[in-house]
Parts: sequence; C-alpha cells; structure tokens
Amino acid sequence: MIEELLPDTVVAVETYGDDGTAPLYPEEAAVVARAADKRRREFAAVRSCARRAMDKLGVPPQPVLPGAGGAPRWPAGLAGSMTHCDGYRAAALVRAADLASLGIDAEPHEPLPDGVLAYTSLPAEAARLRRLAGERPDVHWDRLLFSAKESVYKAWFPLTGRWLDFTEADIELFAHPGEGLGGGLSAELLVPGPTVGGRRLGRFEGRWTVDRGLVATAVVVPHA
Repeated sequence: MIEELLPDTVVAVETYGDDGTAPLYPEEAAVVARAADKRRREFAAVRSCARRAMDKLGVPPQPVLPGAGGAPRWPAGLAGSMTHCDGYRAAALVRAADLASLGIDAEPHEPLPDGVLAYTSLPAEAARLRRLAGERPDVHWDRLLFSAKESVYKAWFPLTGRWLDFTEADIELFAHPGEGLGGGLSAELLVPGPTVGGRRLGRFEGRWTVDRGLVATAVVVPHA
C-alpha cells in the first residue's frame, strides 16, 4: 500500500496484523523498557520492517533509535520514515543520494474524534474538505488530512530539526479520477521552508490512497 505512493528508488516494507515477537537490539529495548505492552509491540514490529528495508538496500541491519523530537535516527547514507496504527506497520527507506527526505503515515479509515479537525486544520482546509466530502463521500477526508499533516511533518523535521505546527502548512488534497480511492496532495509551507540544494522550499508534494480499511499518505522531497 505505501510502496505504490513512493518513487521506485524507495524500498518499503509493511505488515498487517500484530507481530509483537520481532526482536529488538538491547539499546532499543531500553527505550521502551517501561512502556505499555502495546507500545513495545508496535515499536518492535515497525523496526522489524525497517531492518527488512535495510536488507533490501544492502545495508546491514542495525538499531533504529529515537533522536531529536522522537524522529528515528537512520544509518549514515539513508533517509526514511516509519508509521504504525492498529493492525498495520510500515517503514520506507531510500539512499540519501536519491531523495532529500520523505515521510509516510497510515491511519484507520474512519472519522477523526470530535474536536480534532478544528484543532489541526486551517479554515481554508476545512472548507475544501466539505467540498470534497460532497464529491466523494466514501472517503473520510478529515482523517486523510490529518495523515497528510503527519507525513508533511515527518518529511520536514529531518531537514530542519524544528517543530512544524498543524496550522503551519496548508494542505490541498486531490482525488484522481478513475484511480479508485487515491490521489495527490500539495502542502504550502506557511513558515520559511528548508533549504535543499541551495534552494528554499515553499511546498511539499505527495500522494494518498485508501485500502483495506486504512488511509495512507506519503510525501517525498527530491534534491533540487
């Protein structure tokens, strides 16, 4: 599901269901030693996906520890992103020479809890969601927007080392006619964007899909 949203240079590994038996390196186990069982199982399963992606890229499997802001610290020469929600885990990795950054996110395809959309969206975004809901009522657009915001942030943080608030990117979602439940997204950065290859970026681009009860989004940042 995630792989179809990403360029061919990206390796993605995903699992459905609950694989809580994936082994952890000792330093990883220490990070979640006091966490709830559900958190430990998710932590382990998504890192198993990441190590399988490393193997596909010819990189020796190694620990993936949280860095600044909780973002994963990838081996030198790699860029990547991970996501997990109930019943699904995925990791996407790419050689840093091929992409500057990427972000992926998956969420259950169901409405956001009450009040969350008002907190996480801009008025213009909410207005566009109402229009989209009238055109394609089979998509939970509020959840899709939330997922897109998460993917934008995951692509943003490795390039800036800074927090990006939900209201600091204006995201427009597009449905592609004839492609089932899928489309594109464009995120206008409302704060100064990262500099990539000597060029300051003002916009991120990505794609989305709905499948198997999940909504998934991916954002990629190419080298200038």
